[in-house]
Amino acid sequence: MREVRTLFVDAGEDGVRLDRWFKRRWPHLNHIQLQKLTRSGQIRVDGARAKPDTRLAAGAQIRVPPLPDAPPELEKGQIDPRDAAFIRSLVIYEDDEVLAINKPSGLAVQGGTKTTRHVDGLLSAWGEGLNRPRLVHRLDRDTSGVLVMGKSPQAAAQLAGAFAKRRAQKIYWAIVTGFPKPGEGTIDRSLAKHGMGDRELMAPADLSDPRAETAETEYVTLARAGPRAAWMALWPHTGRTHQLRAHMLFLGHPIVGDPKYNTPASQALSDGLKLQLHARRLVLPHPSRGTLALEAPIGKEMRAGFERFGFDQHEADPEPFRTRR
Repeated sequence: MREVRTLFVDAGEDGVRLDRWFKRRWPHLNHIQLQKLTRSGQIRVDGARAKPDTRLAAGAQIRVPPLPDAPPELEKGQIDPRDAAFIRSLVIYEDDEVLAINKPSGLAVQGGTKTTRHVDGLLSAWGEGLNRPRLVHRLDRDTSGVLVMGKSPQAAAQLAGAFAKRRAQKIYWAIVTGFPKPGEGTIDRSLAKHGMGDRELMAPADLSDPRAETAETEYVTLARAGPRAAWMALWPHTGRTHQLRAHMLFLGHPIVGDPKYNTPASQALSDGLKLQLHARRLVLPHPSRGTLALEAPIGKEMRAGFERFGFDQHEADPEPFRTRR
């Protein structure tokens, strides 16, 4: 729209906010654009300046300035070029059969009721049909690190089989509350789901509980920050939902920054930090040749934790579980 227009508020819109009135008519406008237009006085209500949260009265006169055009609608299966560039920027390994990315904290792997932007949707950057990479395992939304996809149905089946048969070694880094004693060991404790939706939690359970699933996690301490926190390497031998988070809470040393699996002590230690859990290393058979050994650098969320507690990621043994074999 390239000209100034004057529109009137309908009777059915009495009391609606100014920003919502605009969004109903021009849904492509974002909050920042609307704020700029109101702040500069280009949008007016009955001749006066107004704020985005101004409540409108039926019959009010709205000055509508020239507005940016809506972006062209994407055809089914297409992806916004900015989203395509974003997901491609996360790639840490790619060949004709395998794709691996360093998933950032906060990006969901799959969609849900309130999740519209996720890795699975962004994979359209590689195409659709047989060209579309396929997920073969998962990471929690707030867990960063190595995520692998198969670039063909056959490759995806081979990779998924490696996870199912426990032929994939997944090494996570975590910063936990306190200092586990002993500093290395194995947590062998079954887990069961309790609650529903956002309130769903995994909790220790006896195997007599029909909901219980066996769960095993091996751990090694990499460094300590006095008695406050420890930098751990975690190796889940099973792949239960929230396994590492639930097991570290069970051990009495919850992961720093965890909004669900925490204690008063871990909450106090977590001030300002996001979940300190990162899928650092993944070793598994390549679908057709040799072995894949993939590593993902830590992101800004984990860097903040390392800086707070004085850990140096470059001091870590890349294979911390060698001495336990």
